[in-house]
Amino acid sequence: MVQSINTKVDLVIKGTSHIRISDYGQIMIGDKGFEFYNNRDVHKYIQIPWEEVDYVIASVMFKGKWIPRYAIQTKRNGTYTFSSKDPKRVFRAMREYVDPNRMVQSLSAFEVIKRNFKRKSKKG
Repeated sequence: MVQSINTKVDLVIKGTSHIRISDYGQIMIGDKGFEFYNNRDVHKYIQIPWEEVDYVIASVMFKGKWIPRYAIQTKRNGTYTFSSKDPKRVFRAMREYVDPNRMVQSLSAFEVIKRNFKRKSKKG
């Protein structure tokens, strides 16, 4: 069994990791970091200490009514994408440990297209 990095757990919720193929498991938020444990394979787990979290990026749709996915961008190891049943509870629990200015909203599809179009027109 894997040893948890947390000493105090604030939230445990069912979640999905979208790193490779979708893995279903438990998301645990505690005083030391964010953890994901796979339901089927004990060896598939993700532990992200709060010191490593650079940004928490939320994919927001329908003016904040629905958050299908969120990502945790780390300082060294890239971006990890997750989804859960109640993402707003997850964000409230993360806000205790991550600076609210580091919790941002991702760009919409239209904003990405617009930004790329502006870049192309500036180049010539």
